[in-house]
Amino acid sequence: MEKGGLPKAPVSRIVSLYLPFWPTDRVRKRLGDGAPAPDAALALVGREGRSRVVLSVDLAARKAGLRPGTPVAKAQAFHPDLTIMEADPQGDREGLEKLALWLQRRIAPIVAADPPDGIVLDTSGADHLHGGEPAMLAAMVQRLRDTGITVKAVVADTLGAAHALARYGRARMLVVPPGGVVAAIADLPVAALRLPEGIVDGLHALGVSRIGALAAMPRAPLALRFGPEVACRLDQAFGRVAEAIVPVRPVEPVEVCRNFAEPIGAAETIARMIGTLVPPLCQMLEERGQGGRCFDLLLHRVDDRAEAIRVATAQPVRDARRLIRLLCEKIETIDPGFGIERMVLTASQAERVGARQALSLLGEAEEPDLSGLIDILSNRVGMRALYRVAPVESDIPERSFCRVPALAPDDARDWPDHWPRPTRLLPRPEPVQAMAELPDQPPVFFIWRGVRRKVKCADGPERVFGEWWKGDAELTTARDYFRVEDTSGERFWIYRAGDGEHGETGSQGWFLHGIFG
Repeated sequence: MEKGGLPKAPVSRIVSLYLPFWPTDRVRKRLGDGAPAPDAALALVGREGRSRVVLSVDLAARKAGLRPGTPVAKAQAFHPDLTIMEADPQGDREGLEKLALWLQRRIAPIVAADPPDGIVLDTSGADHLHGGEPAMLAAMVQRLRDTGITVKAVVADTLGAAHALARYGRARMLVVPPGGVVAAIADLPVAALRLPEGIVDGLHALGVSRIGALAAMPRAPLALRFGPEVACRLDQAFGRVAEAIVPVRPVEPVEVCRNFAEPIGAAETIARMIGTLVPPLCQMLEERGQGGRCFDLLLHRVDDRAEAIRVATAQPVRDARRLIRLLCEKIETIDPGFGIERMVLTASQAERVGARQALSLLGEAEEPDLSGLIDILSNRVGMRALYRVAPVESDIPERSFCRVPALAPDDARDWPDHWPRPTRLLPRPEPVQAMAELPDQPPVFFIWRGVRRKVKCADGPERVFGEWWKGDAELTTARDYFRVEDTSGERFWIYRAGDGEHGETGSQGWFLHGIFG
């Protein structure tokens, strides 16, 4: 590494997505309405040598005791209701590649297929763009499940550990804290280390069945009996030896690269190289009439590992100065190791964009362009942390708005103005103790968060009915909202759950929902 290089960055974070029923899930997704019922046992068959055997099974078939490798004739004899279809291993591999590309555009720049049933992602430094690691995993799992794909997800310091926990751990979704790999995988079977079946059988013959026990054994006898693979897999799982992830690449990407005769590592040098890569990339985008929405900078180290920087923009851009600034702000997250020998800058998401006009048709200057500021802030705090609120057509206050991107276009809907609304709406209505003289009158006083407040004046009620089309529980519900002011001059938005007379309309309890500025 060059003199004055960067300090060591935080440990890498690797996500392993395990798709246990990928071939059968893909078949059901492809067939759509013509697919077998979800509870119908499905097996995909093909040839192994001269025999026709079961290659893949779904959850229903597995529960029935059917396993891959079973001869087709035997499977049909023991499971007469079994649905049998031809397997497509090549299509499964291509489908994994397409899924990896889809995740690469949305989650992180370093994503690779992990055949035959997995995807691996290097999310180091990218999780903050998705609300942190738990939120990132939950979003990926939910999106895949919504499309009919069964998935388990684990994030850990190493590919070996994440792969092992995804396939042999019990949790469907797990975040292993940094530095917690050794304890997390100690009790997993030795097969989780991706060792050949012969070595696993040999270890079992020695009475070694768990990774923790294997790691405690002397290395020399293991290497003498089983070769170097056991020690290599242990070191990969514990992070002592790097394991390269070769990312998938989109077809004909807009990218530029540069190789270095001598490895680089100083922050100033990396920034200077970014300055030489960005202008030609922007020129390529301009020639195509496009602007980039997501840019990935891959830095290939001499130890066969890759560091990555991802920046996203609110609108398609090809402004070199803006892009250089966004990328250089991320340099501190790079660990150059013993040096970087190659840099590749890719516009991983590009869209058509027209020429920007400086003046309006009437000759007046257009509104200030805030996209640059939005880009800087969103890449620092995450895209989800920067948003604005848009109206939703609903009378229920907590359903009358939604979060949209900061620069999302306005639609035709507008905020309701027939009744005043508080400047601050609580995340959820908070129960209060209150007393009213008559059912249709506002409270005389109420107690909120331990403070008794006497009502000086009030306005209301504004009756809000439930949205009956959302469920039977809202057919009869109602709320009566009041604007109240206490003796100290503070104003609140309070409602009674129900109409004050009929129990089926609500609990008749009082709640505070908002505060007027």
